[in-house]
Amino acid sequence: MAAAIVGIALAVAGVVLQALLRNPMADPYVIGISAGASLGASIAIAFGISLSFLGLLYSVPVLAFVVALITVIVVYSIARTGQGVPMLTLLLVGIAANSFLMAIMSIIRIVSGEAIHAIMIWILGSLVTCNWNHVKIALPFVMIGVALIYVFARDLNIILLGEEQARHLGVDTERLKKIMLTSATLITAAAVSISGIIGFIGLIIPHIARILVGPDHRILIPSSALAGAIVLILCDTIARTIIRPAELPVGIFTSLLGGPFFIYLIRKRKRSVIW
Repeated sequence: MAAAIVGIALAVAGVVLQALLRNPMADPYVIGISAGASLGASIAIAFGISLSFLGLLYSVPVLAFVVALITVIVVYSIARTGQGVPMLTLLLVGIAANSFLMAIMSIIRIVSGEAIHAIMIWILGSLVTCNWNHVKIALPFVMIGVALIYVFARDLNIILLGEEQARHLGVDTERLKKIMLTSATLITAAAVSISGIIGFIGLIIPHIARILVGPDHRILIPSSALAGAIVLILCDTIARTIIRPAELPVGIFTSLLGGPFFIYLIRKRKRSVIW
């Protein structure tokens, strides 16, 4: 269940960010979400912070989620201009925020002592520590975020034509960007808060789905969600069994598979447009 939730969240967030940024290289971590979540989790693990409410909330997912949301709010505020939020500016500010937060996290790892092992396992991306309470934390946020994104599927189709054309066709582009960025941040932060950083799912799955079903977001969003869930469940199963009795963090496994596969996709379709 946790693997399915995380796969759905990362894949759908990837679809949204690639549409908004009009950049096939965009993924859910591009605007600082992963760095913020990693910093929050590192703080919780390194300093032994304990949070709970009715037995459901735990320190690592709570702090990871909160810091990820704060990071994106700050990035959005910095990138905002008088006329809105230029997506290129948002991308650049997100890259800068990633670098800054990763530097802070490196300092925390250095001073964390024995907790460094737990921090590294989380950063590498793993579902080993997930339990039903983690599923209860993430599931409502992912369901609400994905449903809200799907409501605006038609507007995402239009914005691919460019912001100017979308405005002429009646789309409030600034409102759309706010809602989509908030929703993508919500579902990504929820996923990262229980699994750590699992790379390439949000980058590759939208490409595969777009090749199979086309660029219409009314079909692309549910297709990407289904594919993301299936792929991450398979990857997690293989990662747990390939070097038994040890377990390989699923984040390492997805990166090992995702890197070469993405290069293959680029070489195969480098002269074609799939948007």
